[in-house]
Amino acid sequence: MWNFFRKRGPNIHTKRLLEPFLSRRHFRTRAVDRQNSSPTGLYGFDHLKSPKGFQRFVDDAIERSAELVDYISGLPSSVEIIRAMDEISDTVCSVVDSAELCRQTHPARGFVEEANKASMRINEYLHFLNTNHTLYNAVKKAEQDGHLLTAEARRAALHLRVDFEKGGIHLPSGKLDRVNELNMSALKLCREYGENIMVDPGHVDVFPASCIPRQIQYLLKPIYRPASGVSRESLGSFDDEQEKGFRIITEPRTLFSVLQWTADEQVRKMAYLKGNSVPHANHKVLDELIDSRHELAQIMGRKSYAEFVMQLNMASSPEVVVSFLLEMSNMVKARADEEFKKVRNLKRDVCGQRCVDLEPWDEAYYTTMLKSSVYNFDSSVLGSYFSLPQCVEGLKLLVKSLFGANFDSVPMAPGESWHPDVLKMCIHHPEEGDLGYLYLDLYSRKGKYPGCATFAIKGGRKISDTEYQLPVMALVFNFSRSHDSSIVQLSHGELETLFHEFGHALHALLSRTDYQHFSGTRVALDFAETPSNLFEYYARDYRVLRKFAKHYSTGEVIPEKLVKSLNDAKDMFAATELQRQIFYALVDQTLFGEHLSVPRDTSSIVADLKRQHSNEKHVEGTHMHLRFSHFLTYGAGYYSYLYAKCFAATIWKKLCQEDPLSPTTGTLLRTKLLQHGGAKEPADLLTDLLGDGIVRYCDGGIVPDVTSCLEELKLSGK
Repeated sequence: MWNFFRKRGPNIHTKRLLEPFLSRRHFRTRAVDRQNSSPTGLYGFDHLKSPKGFQRFVDDAIERSAELVDYISGLPSSVEIIRAMDEISDTVCSVVDSAELCRQTHPARGFVEEANKASMRINEYLHFLNTNHTLYNAVKKAEQDGHLLTAEARRAALHLRVDFEKGGIHLPSGKLDRVNELNMSALKLCREYGENIMVDPGHVDVFPASCIPRQIQYLLKPIYRPASGVSRESLGSFDDEQEKGFRIITEPRTLFSVLQWTADEQVRKMAYLKGNSVPHANHKVLDELIDSRHELAQIMGRKSYAEFVMQLNMASSPEVVVSFLLEMSNMVKARADEEFKKVRNLKRDVCGQRCVDLEPWDEAYYTTMLKSSVYNFDSSVLGSYFSLPQCVEGLKLLVKSLFGANFDSVPMAPGESWHPDVLKMCIHHPEEGDLGYLYLDLYSRKGKYPGCATFAIKGGRKISDTEYQLPVMALVFNFSRSHDSSIVQLSHGELETLFHEFGHALHALLSRTDYQHFSGTRVALDFAETPSNLFEYYARDYRVLRKFAKHYSTGEVIPEKLVKSLNDAKDMFAATELQRQIFYALVDQTLFGEHLSVPRDTSSIVADLKRQHSNEKHVEGTHMHLRFSHFLTYGAGYYSYLYAKCFAATIWKKLCQEDPLSPTTGTLLRTKLLQHGGAKEPADLLTDLLGDGIVRYCDGGIVPDVTSCLEELKLSGK
């Protein structure tokens, strides 16, 4: 992740600044013009009408940035320096972010290839910007001369300087060159890691077809082989003489469904082993990335990459993070042990005493069975109430109830979309007008980014006293149609994911920062997941669900008893799930922490931490870290999910739980939390929202108060 010019975007706050100069060419999308039906390019950028348009997109971004660099070199006023820096960042990030979204989602190979080229080229240009001493010195001048009149402008100058220095600009030329090499290497390694996951997800072939439960067969590919005992010479009718089976592609979503629903233990075992041992190529990629990031940190005078990336985070140091994680691990251990024993005992009851151990491929299957038996809960029934169109209605409900705005589909101009299934939504407030735009790419398809994620296209920023650049985002999912229905029905876990990602989108769309640098989710990493975790609660509350969760064929409102069973079943293994997240965070901290005098391979590190902080057995030959991409994107920051879980639990309990859809609640969330993006310190935002007690100060850093989170698990905070 690059420093200032990639990671964030500065923004503009001043009333007037080179009015004729800066207005000459802004990289704005036509997303703000809902009446314009003339042809445009992807995401509303006129450049992107064809794949080759990416070349001109990059050319124009570099040209415009060069004009702004020249202007800044003349050392205008501090306010104008920060505003011009913001436009550089906005211009360049428009290319970077559009290329990334295109790379991950566009079905046309030509667009993907040109987006790849544009991405590499613009990132090379970013090195010029991030190591430009003229810009760095101008930012230092703006920070020091005391002429920045707003707190947000002063914060922008501070963050700009720190981000420049994180890029090594203050180092001697030889070291700076090496930092640039390491940053480019990290970019390529992260890309290679992700590509390996897509190219080699692993697969196992299962015969006969009856080994696979009917409700998940639509996820799998039918395959055939000669029926047992039938020679090829005697084959007659294909249907009569071929045995049907299924190929399980062991990507995470399919793998979990197989592990959850398949009664045949051998099938579960084969799928688990394959899914947790590929792609082999990522052994080398991850090792090289760890070494590269460690060398970078050493050059920057830090003990570890974890220490290097903690700058400006709430935690402030790896020691604070690890202490917090170990404290959490100790708190949940007893409850997690009890949960593990319940599942193990169920397996023993079902299989007999010969099955002494609970294997890793057993957990999902037997926890599902136990939930069903204890709470008379059938999770497959839930999907009938969570048809995708109704779930989108749930998003509209949140926007209307909490923020008094509409969230509706709006038409796209020809060329704006990348697939016929994509929707374009607008948040429109009756008094304030359009607040932002959101593309929804909901359905699974070949070649598409395999997970669920939020992509930025444009950050919000103040252009003048009368004009604001509206944020534009995209949410990408991979929801699939079942074998016997044209209607997509979500599991409750998928509904939570939808609400989670929508929380990220709302953070961006409702942000009203002066500077793009602080727009929406451009916040301290260990605060970024808080709004998204908070909105997961709305997917569990009956008072919310009853307003949109209706049976797809009868229109029946979801029964309250079913929702209670759902939540009781979910809470049944809450400590185990929390323990798993703690384990992931500790792996992340260890891989990118201080290097030991005697090097250890990553697999042994993961295995040892699993034994210490999880009840799940480690199986030799499995390597979960080979396709856990969060270790790359969050490098030493995965603990942020635990921070967010604690913060969200406190916000829900103290602000939302009493009346979750109250306009008063929505107003507080918007005005005290969401609209500020990263323009204020996260701890200040949280304290302003709820008062004292949501954060704790520990050894120079900030950690969440864990009380509300532990109360949800029915654990004491001791």
